[in-house]
Amino acid sequence: MPKANPRIAICGFSIECNRFAPVATKAHFAYFVGDDIVAEARKSAPRMLGEIPGFVADMDTSGPWEPVGIAFAAAEPNGPTDHGFFTELLTTIEARLTAAFPVDAVYICEHGAGITTEDDDPDGALFEAVRRIVGPDVPIAATLDLHANISDRMVSSIDAFIGYRTNPHMDMRERGIEAAQTIREMLDGTKTETAFVRLPIVPPTVTMLTAAGPYADMINYGQTKIGPEIMNVSVMGGFAFSDTAKNGLTVVVTARRDRRNSRAAEAAAREIANFGWNERQRFYPKLTAVDDAVGKAIAVSNDPSLPALAFADVADNPGGGGRGNTVYLMRALYEAKVKGAYVGIIYDPALAAEAHQHGPHYNFDAQFNRDEDTQFSEKWTAPARVVALSDGGCVGRRGIYAGMSLGMGPCAALQIGGITVVVVSHRRQCADPVFFEMMGLDIAKARIVVVKSRGHFRGGFDEFFDHEHIVEVDLPGLTSPVLGNFEWHRLPRPVIPLDTGVDWQAPTD
Repeated sequence: MPKANPRIAICGFSIECNRFAPVATKAHFAYFVGDDIVAEARKSAPRMLGEIPGFVADMDTSGPWEPVGIAFAAAEPNGPTDHGFFTELLTTIEARLTAAFPVDAVYICEHGAGITTEDDDPDGALFEAVRRIVGPDVPIAATLDLHANISDRMVSSIDAFIGYRTNPHMDMRERGIEAAQTIREMLDGTKTETAFVRLPIVPPTVTMLTAAGPYADMINYGQTKIGPEIMNVSVMGGFAFSDTAKNGLTVVVTARRDRRNSRAAEAAAREIANFGWNERQRFYPKLTAVDDAVGKAIAVSNDPSLPALAFADVADNPGGGGRGNTVYLMRALYEAKVKGAYVGIIYDPALAAEAHQHGPHYNFDAQFNRDEDTQFSEKWTAPARVVALSDGGCVGRRGIYAGMSLGMGPCAALQIGGITVVVVSHRRQCADPVFFEMMGLDIAKARIVVVKSRGHFRGGFDEFFDHEHIVEVDLPGLTSPVLGNFEWHRLPRPVIPLDTGVDWQAPTD
């Protein structure tokens, strides 16, 4: 009989790490310990994404339980995590989980594409540590971003592997709910088996949308396998910029185990991987050259009868570790004298602070990236007028940030020629219209909207722009989908799309 009031431990480490970006320190993380995890998750506008709030809400409504907050750290995508901080977090999780034992189950909220300055698989280290502490019989379920890079010990250390199914990520809360329901089922006696297959495909970010395309087809095919035997199918596209030996598109299957069919997970994983391999030629990016993009912007700027366009600066996506401050496209639009353009959001605390010192309507020479010396953060100065100022406090309205409390620090809207640019003090991708709206800007009146985002903006700006009116621009940056622009050191080779003559056969029994 399942325990009437199960004690469920909650912990996790959630960051997507770009090896080419600056190191992420403890200061970059929202860090919750003990009861603060559940208290934050139960808020109407929590300072965390949807997985833990969804998990807690479903556990609250599905029956009595005792939450046991351990430790959880989450950050915006960044560079490698300082190993000293990760060690501190892992030590805290180990100590608090050991002290809390016995527990009846563990829920781990993980991103899955973490690296540290010394370890390429901190996610596996955390999973392995949790299993070591609770032993072989305590159910462990984990939710992971579909950009996770999967290692053997990540899969073998847990009982249920639950990856996102949508990109833009619109189902984080649902996956937390699924984790709660899965744990309830395992507490009722269900036993599981997990299996995974990795393909020699490292999908560029823009090929991993789930509305349509090869990745969407692969996920949808995988979901057809779910039934009495198969509990979950997770197709993990991975995150190329982590540059690890575990990179590669991976199929992870969690099956219900019984004596009649003890190999269901392996068989399903192989079948879905073969389906993906047959679609391999579709995992090549198609971007618009910057000159062509500027030409489209000029046309829209000069002809009100043409529909407005959104331009995605996919190469400088803070959601993938980009700095969110490159000026290539903004400068090109300014020099082309386009009108009616919004650009957002530019991460430049020094410029935002100066705008606040000057106040509204002040004219000055805006110096971008005066304090930045990272790769691609070119300096640029242009005459500007302060249009609006904000303290940056807001709640996400749509998409990945919907309902999330967001503190952007001092923010400014600056008019530079025909461009209005939103400058912020805290780095975050422009995935929600609120970042323009909090400055009093009406997106519906813009002719051109430039967003520093790879794909999540599609879930926030879809009320303004459909797929046909989005232009993904080929620009320099730390998150360029053109993988040949980077010097790889740990990525498995050969892989698609970097190499030719790549061959693969599904593993056999």
